[in-house]
Amino acid sequence: MYEFDIPNMTCGHCKGTVEKAIRAADPASVATVDLASKKVTVETTLEPAVIGQAIEGAGYPVSYTKR
Repeated sequence: MYEFDIPNMTCGHCKGTVEKAIRAADPASVATVDLASKKVTVETTLEPAVIGQAIEGAGYPVSYTKR
């Protein structure tokens, strides 16, 4: 499980865009988005860099940590 910090995620549209990018990278992933903290927790079998690249490809700079 990985936690991604997405400082530019500010609204419901942002949340949907990030979720869509994660699903596109890994359809089997489970993502939990917290807009208040601007964090996304993702359960995935992919490397975090792959998920991070997908989020950045959607227009959101990201950093991550393993949980």
